[in-house]
Amino acid sequence: MIGLGFLYLVAGVTFASFALLSVTQVPRRPGNALFYALIAVSFLLGDRLGDLGNGVLVLAIVAVTTLGKMGFRDRTQEPIEPRGPMLFVPALVIPVTALAGTFVFSEIPGIVDPRQVTLVSLTLGVILSLTICYAWLRPAPAEPFRQGTRLMDHIGWAAILPQMLASLGAVFALAGMGDVVGSLIGQIIPSGSVLGAVVVYCLGMALFTVIMGNAFAAFPVMITAIGLPLLIHTYGGAPARVAAIGMLAGFCGTLVTPMAANFNLVPAALLELRDRYGVIRAQVPTAIPLLIFNIALLYLVM
Repeated sequence: MIGLGFLYLVAGVTFASFALLSVTQVPRRPGNALFYALIAVSFLLGDRLGDLGNGVLVLAIVAVTTLGKMGFRDRTQEPIEPRGPMLFVPALVIPVTALAGTFVFSEIPGIVDPRQVTLVSLTLGVILSLTICYAWLRPAPAEPFRQGTRLMDHIGWAAILPQMLASLGAVFALAGMGDVVGSLIGQIIPSGSVLGAVVVYCLGMALFTVIMGNAFAAFPVMITAIGLPLLIHTYGGAPARVAAIGMLAGFCGTLVTPMAANFNLVPAALLELRDRYGVIRAQVPTAIPLLIFNIALLYLVM
């Protein structure tokens, strides 16, 4: 049965190719090669390394990035031959395959792990799109990986940040961070104040998202601290509304934090913006009023 092992294999081989190209292309980037190689090992051998081995691996990845061992390639690029609107076809193949695969594999049990059917379908979409590009554009065999290495060099350490932050959220939840935060915040919310609980809950979602870079990581902390004990159990709020609006408040934090690298720093790198934080600056005027609106909306539906 196809599951996460297939995804890890594809990701591991991809990062291994980035590592290889980083030491064979000129100029050579040994620091980048080590960074990509360590990530490749985590995907390919993570299950066999155990907790201690994976912990050491994470520390090694952090060391490579914090010690300034990674370099960036210049932004010069070979002239690109115009391809017209058809160039969007390979990109559209990915979501279409992911959607179709989700429905098809759900109806055919035994082929794909039902818990991972969407991720597997997405990965198959990427492979199919790459195959179409090979057949249509006929690049050199290593060209997609060479361009992938160039792109990853622009993104740098932020490439691994979403994975790290997701792990941080899980650690916080298992460590009982929600109970600790709840006991501290409970002392500053006036007794019986629905508005106070709503404000603290939404602001907490936004602030924890700023810190963690991911609203999904912040949610277990704030729902345990404020959402369940106060808004739902004490004040009778509808769980679906409290959860949904809380996530929207968290997304306001996503708009204004560099920790949400996949949303803010990566687009700046992809678009080759001169201002690394240009995306964040453009999103602040949206994030603040949207957060205020979410606070008001949750208070009204309580």
